[in-house]
Amino acid sequence: MKKVLLLLIVFITSFGISSTLVIKGSNTVFPIAQLWIEEFKKIHPDVEVTLEGAGSSTGIAALFNGTTDIANASRWLKNEEIQKMHEVGKYFIPIVIGYDGIAIIVNKNLNIEQISIETLSKIYTGKIRYWNQVDPNLPKKQILVYSRNTASGTYETFEKKVLNEENMAPWVRMVESTQFEIQTIEQNPYAIAYVGVGYVTEKVKVLKIDGILPTKENILTGKYPISRPLFMFIDATNGYPESGLIKNYITFGLSKRGQELVEKAGYVAAYGF
Repeated sequence: MKKVLLLLIVFITSFGISSTLVIKGSNTVFPIAQLWIEEFKKIHPDVEVTLEGAGSSTGIAALFNGTTDIANASRWLKNEEIQKMHEVGKYFIPIVIGYDGIAIIVNKNLNIEQISIETLSKIYTGKIRYWNQVDPNLPKKQILVYSRNTASGTYETFEKKVLNEENMAPWVRMVESTQFEIQTIEQNPYAIAYVGVGYVTEKVKVLKIDGILPTKENILTGKYPISRPLFMFIDATNGYPESGLIKNYITFGLSKRGQELVEKAGYVAAYGF
């Protein structure tokens, strides 16, 4: 019986059986992961990859409960997540995969080209409610304010860098989908939202923040005030993976081709190639 089991293990190892890689987390990182998976499966055709994008917090929570191999995140770990790692004896490590700028978007027909961080903060905290308070040349129309929900790493970054962790006004519309924000801005002349720069389309207008656009150079140097790194987190409690599926995926993502795909997705590569 032991010989049969040994032969079966050898057969599986030698000839391969489809294995699964599970990736969960950030909506912002989702387009990068989609491109990576498409190319990765060409190299490893027997691998099944499942990808979910419901927010950075959901990915990190899944890493805690063991339901994902990799957690994509557009933010750093929260203090309570670090504390929880200590409490449960886990150790997650970050891998920077690229850089992003959070773009402030409005309808293309709105006669505005830039906004200050201070004004943006006042809009989202409810101190400014009408467009003519932003610029007297704009119409006295109520600003329809959209935000990602609290599970989103983009929300976390925006709250920290723009709001100084003040509460958003109760009328800010919290949505799960970045794509929904884009479509809303296209259709509504008086709406405002923020999205990862990789999601921006020609159908919306990106505002300068304090005179600075989220260009590749401005994001990489940190000159653009709402810039941030993008991460994969892995569970390295038992050490960094030196072989296997997770290691192969990470190696591909950080390779020349993987970093080219970061740029193709509309973000900024983390490593030169």
